[in-house]
Parts: sequence; structure tokens; C-alpha cells
Amino acid sequence: MTFACKAYEDTYQGEKAVWLQAGRYEAAVLPEIGANLIAFRDTEAGYRFLHEPALEEMESFKARPVIHGMPVLFPPNRIEDGKFPWNGATYQFPVNEAARGNHLHGFLFNIPWVVETYGTTSNSSYVTLTQKVDAAHPVYRYWPHAFTFRLTYTLTEDGLGQHVLVRNDGTELMPCLLAFHTAVNAPFAPGSTAADCRFTMTIGRRREMSERMLPTGRFQTLKPEEEAIKSGGISPFFEPMDNHYTAEPQNGRNRMELTDSRLGVRLVYDAGTSYKHWMIWNNNATEGFFCPEPQTNLVNAPNVDLPAEEIGLFSLAQGEIWEATSRLYCIRA
Repeated sequence: MTFACKAYEDTYQGEKAVWLQAGRYEAAVLPEIGANLIAFRDTEAGYRFLHEPALEEMESFKARPVIHGMPVLFPPNRIEDGKFPWNGATYQFPVNEAARGNHLHGFLFNIPWVVETYGTTSNSSYVTLTQKVDAAHPVYRYWPHAFTFRLTYTLTEDGLGQHVLVRNDGTELMPCLLAFHTAVNAPFAPGSTAADCRFTMTIGRRREMSERMLPTGRFQTLKPEEEAIKSGGISPFFEPMDNHYTAEPQNGRNRMELTDSRLGVRLVYDAGTSYKHWMIWNNNATEGFFCPEPQTNLVNAPNVDLPAEEIGLFSLAQGEIWEATSRLYCIRA
């Protein structure tokens, strides 16, 4: 099947953007603000799947671009005291969560990325963005590794595909820690309300977190409502959530599904089985959007005395590549 596809440079709320169109879908990415995939829409149905900043929110969004779109967290989440032990050295990151004394969300979500290419095929549109870090790059002072991070978004009739590639271009062993702070609208359809929305997610066990929101190494018993996340579904706003879970794929897939019961439409976020952990954050149960966040690693993983495989603490040797794919798509009644 052939349908209209476009890829072009324009603006989004006054910021430089690359827009993709494929059939009923469109998407926009902001190269100068962390390569954030800020919009994914169904233009025929009027669905807006991601939490987008309104024009009057753009200044606050640029100051803290982590609760809209799909921000890239590298390394993700919290690092205790901003200190990162690795391979016999200790890396020191800025403590940017002063109240808890942690480093938060890494270095790539708010800096400019390079648009490597964009274009179309007969049935898709795509854009590839890169960060190529070396000793002259501002990130290197905190993360002393030469590496390439390549991020590709592709739009087709099957929705939005995401491909991530990280390559170690240096000689030292490099940790690879990644998450996406994906912000999903609930509801995503005009005319629907938060009460129409239920979600499921392939969570497993819940990690106990300290007052600093760092894992204690223990697990907590799931509440009945959390069991409903695994099967049956529940409102994304049933209570305030800032919770960390292991991922437990079902039927071969690691995913979040958000259902609009009024319309019988499901949004599927298939993160892929490379992500072994999930965060769920819902802005203190404020209706409108929530964040199902796939993570390769446990929060604060380098400071946690647990097996590396369990907590997702893995490395890349010189020349080695890690890659993963994820997809957002819609299933209609």
C-alpha cells in the first residue's frame, strides 16, 4: 500500500523541528531540545498521544524538558550524591536535585543534537539524529567516554518506530544506561476524559525506594490496584505514583497499553525486551498525562550492590554496539 509521506524541516511552537507524515499519522522531533519526539498524532481521528507543551508552556518546557514528549535520559533517573563509580574511577555529576542530593536524568535530554538525515520511502518517513561525544564535547567532562548515540524515528501505517544505537568509540569500557521519560496523554482523544482511560503494563515486582527515591534493595508487596496494572487494567491516576518495577514481558512483549473505553481504542507502547525495568510517574495523580518510562537499568544502578545482570548494569567495549527498538501504535475497535 502506498500513501502520502513527507519529511521536512519547519517549526513547532517557534522551535526548530523535523516533521514526519505518513498516512493518518504525523510526528515532530526537536533537534535543539534533546532530540525530543515531542508529538505523535493521528490527524484523521484528532488523537494526540503524547503530552505536548502549549505555546504558553514553551519557556517552562525549555527550562525542564522532561515531562513532554519522549525525552532521552542518559544515564537515567537518579544517581546518589551525583557520584558514579565505574571501572576503578569515580565520576562526579552535578547534583541537580538538591532536595534529595541526587543527580537526575543525565546529559542528553536538553542539549542540541545533529540531524544526520531525514526523508521518505514509498510507505514511510524518517529522521535520524546523533550525538557524537569526544573530548571536546561538553558531556565528556562528566562522562569521559568517546561514543556515538544515534536515534531514528520512522513513521508508517504501523505507527511510530524508534531505533536506538549506542557505539563505544573509545578505548575504555563504557557503561550503557538509558531510559525514555515518555509522557502519554490520558485521555488522548478529543471528547474523552481521564475516567474513560485504563492502562495495563508488563510490570513485575515493585522496588522499595528510600526517602531520596533510591532503591533499598528490597521489594514491596503489590497492592491489588498494582496487580490490576498487570492484568485487567486500572486508571493511570488511581493514586500518586513514582514507582519502580521490574519488567516482566507477557506473550513475548514488554509494553504499556492505554485503552479509551468510550471509543474502544488502544494505544500500545511496545518498549521492547531490552528494557528490563519500568518507572511509572503520574505527576501526583494529576489527570491529563502520565509517564510509563522504560529503563535498561535500575535507578542508581552503579551504586547498588546487586548482580549486574539483575540491575541492568552493562558495558560496551571498544567498538561494541548496543541497540534497541520500540514502537507506539494504535489498535482501533
